[in-house]
Amino acid sequence: MIPFGIPCPLAAVTYGSVDEPTPIQVTITDPHAAPPSGWAGLGAYVALTKPRIIELLLITTVPAMVLAEGGWPGTWLVIATLIGGTLSAGGANAINNYFDRDIDVVMRRTSRRPLPRDAVPPAHALWFGIALGVIGFGWLWLFVNLPAALLATGALLFYVFVYTMALKRSTPQNIVIGGAAGAAPVLVGWAAVTGGLDPAAWVLFGIVFCWTPPHFWSLAMRYKDDYAGAGVPMLPVVVGERRTTWYILGYSLLLTAVSLLLWPVAPTGVLYPIAALILGVLFVVEAARLIRSPERSMALFRYSTIYLAVLFAMIWVDTAVG
Repeated sequence: MIPFGIPCPLAAVTYGSVDEPTPIQVTITDPHAAPPSGWAGLGAYVALTKPRIIELLLITTVPAMVLAEGGWPGTWLVIATLIGGTLSAGGANAINNYFDRDIDVVMRRTSRRPLPRDAVPPAHALWFGIALGVIGFGWLWLFVNLPAALLATGALLFYVFVYTMALKRSTPQNIVIGGAAGAAPVLVGWAAVTGGLDPAAWVLFGIVFCWTPPHFWSLAMRYKDDYAGAGVPMLPVVVGERRTTWYILGYSLLLTAVSLLLWPVAPTGVLYPIAALILGVLFVVEAARLIRSPERSMALFRYSTIYLAVLFAMIWVDTAVG
């Protein structure tokens, strides 16, 4: 069992108490149509990397580097780490597109991704992702250090083999365990500066790890019917929206507690713990409101994004002021 007792295998649950999914209407493009070329083709390959997700991951990397250094770690080191991290994360996302192409085509939220609309041949997407991962490892090893390269590539492999291939379609624990991949950039950033990992790095990892379930479950509540129609056992599909909101509240409390653990183990001043407490209380309040009004799931999703960005920005500011 994991925290708050999220049920394990999909085979062990029944769908009797869950609303029946509404039919999903998807337009399938002509399988014989030629993929776009030129700028449109380039844009399709960029879209495979899921740039918006990468942006969210990278905003945690630089503050982790600043905290590890106790100040600015050097412009070239930051740039080199961000380039390598982008390549590795982009490779993981491109490979994820390849393995999820069958469910992406039947979900409204993902039906316009490059593979469902035949903008990139599946084999090209797979090799593109592998190439990015290999180049990312080489870049980080050459221009940063080997520990950072190993951590970034380990996160790629975990995301592909553990989350995408093993967990996503088999258990509602998918996003909880798979969240370790999304929390890895803080470890990469820390290792880029110090060549190793300290307790503070693991607290940063724990913050992102605990943040991922409420962030993603609030989105999954909005697209519950999509996931149900695609046969993906996201938590709202398996246990229903009401119970999901309680899990979200539980993780928001845990997230707030973990965020405050950074103060005793890292060289931060008083700005960070004050900000962490305020942001955490607002997260808990928003999660509690979600229990009464599940239709507010996207409001929590948007706040969770702001929460992570502001919290890590305060780590940077507090370290700079200190």
